Amino acid sequence: MPKFQDFPLLALRGRVVFPNTTLSFDVGRVISLTAVKYATDNGSRLFVCAQKQSEKDDITDEDIYTAGTVVKLRQITRLPGNNLRLTVEGIFRATARQVRKENGTFIATVEEIVPVRGDPALEEAYFRTSKEILKDITSTDGKLSKEATAALDKCSDPEEFANLAAHHLQIKTAQKQELLECVRTVDRLKQVDKLLNDELEIMRLERKINAAVRQNIDKNQKEYFLREQLKAIHSELGDDGEELDELEEKIKAKGMPDEAREKALKELSRMSRMQTSSPDYNVLRVYLDWMLDLPWHEQTNDTEKLADAVKVLEEEHYGLEKIKERITEYLAVLKRTGGMNAPILCFVGPPGVGKTSIASSVARALGRKFVRMSLGGVKDEAEIRGHRKTYVGSMPGRIINGMKKAGSINPVFLLDEIDKISSDLRGDPADALLEVLDPAQNATFLDRYLEVAYDLSKVLFITTANSLETIPAPLLDRMEIIELTGYTPEEKAEIAKRYLIPKKRESNGLKAGEIAISDRAVDAIIDGYTMEAGVRSLERRIDAVCRKAAVKLADGEIKKVSVTERNLQDYLGAKRYERDGGALKNDEVGAATGLAWTSVGGTTLTIEVSAMHGKGDIMLTGKLGDVMKESARAAISYIRSNSATYGIDSSVFEKTDIHIHVPEGATPKDGPSAGITMATAILSAFTKKSVKKSIAMTGEITLRGKVLPIGGLKEKALAAYRTGIRDVIIPADNKKDLEEVPKSVRESINFIAVSDVDAVFRNAINGI
Repeated sequence: MPKFQDFPLLALRGRVVFPNTTLSFDVGRVISLTAVKYATDNGSRLFVCAQKQSEKDDITDEDIYTAGTVVKLRQITRLPGNNLRLTVEGIFRATARQVRKENGTFIATVEEIVPVRGDPALEEAYFRTSKEILKDITSTDGKLSKEATAALDKCSDPEEFANLAAHHLQIKTAQKQELLECVRTVDRLKQVDKLLNDELEIMRLERKINAAVRQNIDKNQKEYFLREQLKAIHSELGDDGEELDELEEKIKAKGMPDEAREKALKELSRMSRMQTSSPDYNVLRVYLDWMLDLPWHEQTNDTEKLADAVKVLEEEHYGLEKIKERITEYLAVLKRTGGMNAPILCFVGPPGVGKTSIASSVARALGRKFVRMSLGGVKDEAEIRGHRKTYVGSMPGRIINGMKKAGSINPVFLLDEIDKISSDLRGDPADALLEVLDPAQNATFLDRYLEVAYDLSKVLFITTANSLETIPAPLLDRMEIIELTGYTPEEKAEIAKRYLIPKKRESNGLKAGEIAISDRAVDAIIDGYTMEAGVRSLERRIDAVCRKAAVKLADGEIKKVSVTERNLQDYLGAKRYERDGGALKNDEVGAATGLAWTSVGGTTLTIEVSAMHGKGDIMLTGKLGDVMKESARAAISYIRSNSATYGIDSSVFEKTDIHIHVPEGATPKDGPSAGITMATAILSAFTKKSVKKSIAMTGEITLRGKVLPIGGLKEKALAAYRTGIRDVIIPADNKKDLEEVPKSVRESINFIAVSDVDAVFRNAINGI
């Protein structure tokens, strides 16, 4: 061949090709595929060499060894993903004198590496020595295949022998490259001789380990055999099981309870008898890591001074007096007793009133770690109790996972949205929570993965819910309920000034002197742009104002933005709500305003009644529940039975159809508290006397005309206050609940306590 010749260059990762050998490999890089195409179009020959760094993808000529092998393409197979599998045959060794890039691939100008033959006697000596070592390898049951051994044994050319040996032996890429680049035949044979000797020594060492094991075992004791074999391997490696000893020391020093320590040591003993490549070895290793990472006795010190805890709560939350009082009581008892089972607190209230954030503040007030776990949508019991470690990918439940994150045995653990859990064929998470949330049981909580009892008695569990109706009764019985009702407009204004405005100002990149929102503007936002029990909508409106202010300041024309009641519409647009939007606009016949409780707070409810000529039928519309329908029928029956008292001809009911409708027909409504409201609207429709627009009411009616107490008075009173109603009729038995209504609301609303429906009619209907 000419002294220099051009070939397309193909770089391989971690492989070296030798002459006189056949090798298969896959290629997928664009530069490699281009080289293969170039070769198939020009004689099917390639110059193959190894990369210096096999992990590198984008390569240059500096990343490739200059010595390689010119090969002949024998077979090309297409694979999925545009990859190719090549089978090549090595022809001769060569050195790249120049590498250039053409048409998306490397082209190498190569020169053949011609072997330099030395002393024939010395070459023959090394050649024979290598053949003898090869016989020893074959007789020792080495790792060389029969085909490789036969090919090497039949080989008569020293150069070919060196190529075949390097191809079949399990040696590093760097050693193969060194053998490929070697020019003198004697030096190549020396290297092959050393590599074969190394292979023979490795095989002898393996036989020595097996022999040492066999001398110390009973043939009938398989377990003993495995232990002795592992000991012999550790002895030869010189580590003597240092990792296992280290694990044992950690377990003993961890301070686990006796049951947990014995379980961990037992699993460690099992692990020590396994091969490290065994899947069970890794399962036990992960298990022991969990046991060591969990806190068993580590705990944080609670805040010593009650004043310090109260100060933290006051700084971060306005109002919420019941919660602050309860935490103060807990700290006081803890300080005097030195230890107690932590209570299970459940914060119940509409969205946006601060249930989740107060839990975080409680943790800071107590000086404890804080962990939050959302229960919304959790359906699998294993989410709480974990999976047995025999399953693939098993892990502890989220309770134990949270304790690991906390790193202490006495964190504040928030179980958020406990009313949103559900169940399916995998079990009911609420059943698993019974043990977690029972102070009498959670000292020995059993997670399926750990298989030992874990103490949760020092954890302060706090749960949150929007409604108690969907929480199972046994679970509800284990919790101390603390209700968080909606805020008054005054409280919202204070929260906005103390917390929301500074928070949103900072999150929008504004400085304190760049924006000013007046108190009247805050009041206007609350009255005209929000209608909620909490403050989430208020926070979004303030955020919108700050964003608009940031836009104005970005132009650089003004240095400060002042938001007032007069220019508020420039930032938030037209008002979305009217203060008296839920009440009657005028005194009306056949309509009355009621008060209702919902999971998001109190609301006003307008009930309409129409009396028309018919056959005495009763129609109820507005997506009413069964209880509400029964209240409507009870109200009609009372008015019919006392028609003479109110000047109504009793015969009119037989030829009059009554249609009772509650607007917002797509929203489900139920409950008995709208009974007196329906009775008032019905009597107004039959007597043609109007109902006062300034009054709202709530209460259950009986067939005897008695008014029974209702629930959620505080939320209903706040709803009336938000909508501008100043006269509210309530059952007499609910007067004691007025203490829970904020003082500002009690001073603004005239609460009329009644015990019978006649008093309701006298106060609500004009002319009765």
